[in-house]
Amino acid sequence: MNKQVSRFAASFFLLALSIAGSPSLAAAHGNVSIEEDMCVRKVGGSMVHFSAYQPQIEPKAQYCTDIPDVGDTFLVVDLVDPSLRNMPVGIKIIQGVNDNEQDEAKTVAYWKPVSHPDGVVRGEAKLDKGLYKLIITAEGLSPSAYLLRVQQVDYSKMGRSALGPLALLLVLGVIGYELSKSTRFRSWWPFRRRS
Repeated sequence: MNKQVSRFAASFFLLALSIAGSPSLAAAHGNVSIEEDMCVRKVGGSMVHFSAYQPQIEPKAQYCTDIPDVGDTFLVVDLVDPSLRNMPVGIKIIQGVNDNEQDEAKTVAYWKPVSHPDGVVRGEAKLDKGLYKLIITAEGLSPSAYLLRVQQVDYSKMGRSALGPLALLLVLGVIGYELSKSTRFRSWWPFRRRS
């Protein structure tokens, strides 16, 4: 019986370690293919990639939809598909997530649609704490949008990152419970406490 419990506990422990150390749980922005990148959207049928930078906060950090601090933010949209480079592409940033994209009072930044032969649309905006909607438009194609969180907590991301450690704690708790019921542990524990 004790050997079965030990084997059971060892296999659960190895499983928990493999889950906690799994690279799929640590989905980093730079280690995924372009099709799986969360910063890629489609304008019409053409792909674009969005990045935000705050060099005054962290010089080399690149952000997507979660921007850690307020202030001057450099916004870059890479036109991945070459077909977009020959047509006018524009960007509009609206404060809040309302459905009225024509509300000029909420517009934080606007870059007129022009062609970008180098494939990069870049600009700068001063962002305060809150939610923003970045809308990318290309002439004759359906627009695409990103929801930007500036200095906001993303609870869903926080919950996903806690799943691995919580699973490990749960498995270790089950193993500890099973070991505490074993006769070998019960006979060892009082002896250990006397020493």
